[in-house]
Amino acid sequence: MAPRAVVLLSGGLDSTTTLAVAVSKGYEAYAISFDYGQRHRIELEASHRAAKSLGARKHLIVSVDLGAIGASALTADLHVPKARSMAEIAEGIPVTYVPARNTVFLSLALAWAEAVSAADIFIGINALDYSGYPDCRPEFIRAFEETANLGTKAGVEGRRFRIHTPLISMTKGEIVRRGLELGVDYSITHSCYDPLPDGKPCGSCDSCLLRRKGFEEAGVADPLISS
Repeated sequence: MAPRAVVLLSGGLDSTTTLAVAVSKGYEAYAISFDYGQRHRIELEASHRAAKSLGARKHLIVSVDLGAIGASALTADLHVPKARSMAEIAEGIPVTYVPARNTVFLSLALAWAEAVSAADIFIGINALDYSGYPDCRPEFIRAFEETANLGTKAGVEGRRFRIHTPLISMTKGEIVRRGLELGVDYSITHSCYDPLPDGKPCGSCDSCLLRRKGFEEAGVADPLISS
């Protein structure tokens, strides 16, 4: 029987590639997505497509209202930064940071992993080409893994949890190339923070710009732009 893994899946480029990596390693994937009060539901639709396309065993969408907390351009009526340079994107923590989001999401993924007897959790964070979020750093993941093993029944009984971050040291270009090697259909993904009314990417938010950088470095066209 294949080992089970819970994979955090937003429907974006990184998380979809991470799901493909987990499946390629022989895991039976349990994809988990979050309806957290974000500005739009397009990413949830993308996560459903990705889970189906890559053969996830189950796809769970958990509702948790981070919009009630606010303080982020992704959950509140705040301006999403546009047309920033790569240097600007890499400096500081932007207003698109959602307070403690990965801590909350990983905690819920951990709960599901314990419930379905999965020892492995995959998350598609990246510490090279990213927007400076503190919960995307290796030291955060190490600390959370330790917490997971201290604060769960499974952990104290000897079934240790492992948090996998297969993309953490990769550039966006390397991520795109790896995904294409694994057969990821990037036309079904969604990365934009502030999509247009018709659902198409705005092309100028930080996430769109990082995505563009990845496809340019990989030397291939982004199907969301070329289609």
